[in-house]
Amino acid sequence: MNDKPVFRGSYTALVTPFVDGAVDHAGLRALVDWQIESGTHGLVPVGTTGESPTLSHEEHRAVVETVIRQAAGRVPVIAGAGSNNTREAIDLALHAQEAGAAGVLVVTPYYNKPNQEGLYRHFKAVAQAISIPIIVYNIPPRSVVDMSVATLARLAELKTIVGVKDATGNVGRILQQRAAIGPDFAQFSGDDILALASVAVGAIGVISVVSNVAPALCADLQNAALAGDFKTALALQDRLTALQQAIFLEAGVTGAKYALSLLGRAREEVRLPLVPSSEPTKKAIRDALVSAGVLDA
Repeated sequence: MNDKPVFRGSYTALVTPFVDGAVDHAGLRALVDWQIESGTHGLVPVGTTGESPTLSHEEHRAVVETVIRQAAGRVPVIAGAGSNNTREAIDLALHAQEAGAAGVLVVTPYYNKPNQEGLYRHFKAVAQAISIPIIVYNIPPRSVVDMSVATLARLAELKTIVGVKDATGNVGRILQQRAAIGPDFAQFSGDDILALASVAVGAIGVISVVSNVAPALCADLQNAALAGDFKTALALQDRLTALQQAIFLEAGVTGAKYALSLLGRAREEVRLPLVPSSEPTKKAIRDALVSAGVLDA
């Protein structure tokens, strides 16, 4: 697997900004620039944090295109291309490839509850349809299916399956996958609060929600951890812990958008069935931003 490309560091699972119900492409371009200027290593648009479930196919494609154009090769863009409909996932992945994405993030099919063979065939079908790298997104709490280590190892034999975003909440899973697949398979933490611990056991980065609002801190943490400077990384983690908890008191994107509104970088606006964060959650987020040094008191 040494010939497979490796993505590393802090990748932001970008929010999709809205203004009066429509995608705010000017605001999105500004977010891309801010992220890159802050040291973010890569961008992941139209994932769950990008509210992909409530974007039309046309909006989804337009967001991918805007982010790729604005990034302009400065950092890799891994476009969300997940669906519980295999044909739809292939269509989204093909569009991402044509638009110039460096790779795609494909989530395990939700709601359908496929078995392990179904999971394998779903990802194999996407892998055979495109030539750019695929990051598998395993998130059992949302998809209600858990890709086994054995299934992931089977998929890793395919040329375009280069890594996994692991949101199982189990740091030990990274070690198990490392043992089964090898150290060259790119493993990302899918849980902000476990990102540092995940790097300690072999992950090469994080696909982060919190980096929407604290991109420099998240990038610095990954830089330190990946360089083996865990003393510095832990000091940065201490600043981020309260924020990592507060953002996820409710749906992560609602917390991230509220935080961005406090920073003057996006509206709080989300699409139903999501609603803005409650007042207690807003207070916790504001306090955590101040504690992290991201927002003035």
